[in-house]
Amino acid sequence: MTVSRPAPALGLPGLEALMDAAWPAPDREESDGWVLRAASGVTQRANSVWPQRPEGDTRQQHEALRAARLWYRGRRLPLIFQVFDDPRSTGLNAFLDGEGFTRQSETLVMCRSTGTDPDVTHPAVAVPGVEISTVPSDEWLELWWSVDGCGGPGERETARSILAGCPSVYALVRSDDGVPAAVGRLALPPAGEAGGSWGGLYCMATRPDVRRCGHALRIMQALLHEGAARHLAGYWLLVTAANFGAQQLYANAGFQETGRYLYRQERPKRHLTGC
Repeated sequence: MTVSRPAPALGLPGLEALMDAAWPAPDREESDGWVLRAASGVTQRANSVWPQRPEGDTRQQHEALRAARLWYRGRRLPLIFQVFDDPRSTGLNAFLDGEGFTRQSETLVMCRSTGTDPDVTHPAVAVPGVEISTVPSDEWLELWWSVDGCGGPGERETARSILAGCPSVYALVRSDDGVPAAVGRLALPPAGEAGGSWGGLYCMATRPDVRRCGHALRIMQALLHEGAARHLAGYWLLVTAANFGAQQLYANAGFQETGRYLYRQERPKRHLTGC
């Protein structure tokens, strides 16, 4: 039976900073407490505004929004915000509501402390049959991209550059025929204000035809083992609010919901033409 213990206290601002470091946009600029991020449209996370300091009066918000619109327009990207469910964001959410921004892709942030113990999900020895590396192999990248990616070779290489922006450990497991079946990534950003190093589980992807065979669990076990070997204080991961199956898998491994965020996207301005 799985026994969960509360994740260690980690302030949301510190967790946001770790998440930003774990998935770094190659093109970024700070403007009035907002971090503008772009990566040629590859993933919402790397192509959205992170309101690092969401508080501000209406005048400041209008000025910051005007600058953000120009910044993303110059890159031919839509204007999207990643907004965390936090009292600090109440005013910003109200402001974006007034500007007609949509609400989409609600995502749970789940955390797990090093002390969380079921042994079955945190083995003391390496998980046999799981290949570990510090760079994503072509096979690793191909499988992850085939499940979660969107675009062609150019977009895939942009994704590779995002992954390379943070030290990480990559895990791959094969099916009986030797073909890659599942992959995952443990991002290892520098220790922040959390009081110790934390790791983020990303890119958990399983080939559709071999799901429900335990491959994702083996990947998670292997990455948690790698984290334990590095004496991490805890872990976080991201899962969409609609993905109940994955949430259950992570809950069984001792992860608990710590926060949520969603994306706020500006509606396109449509101009009437013709008769």
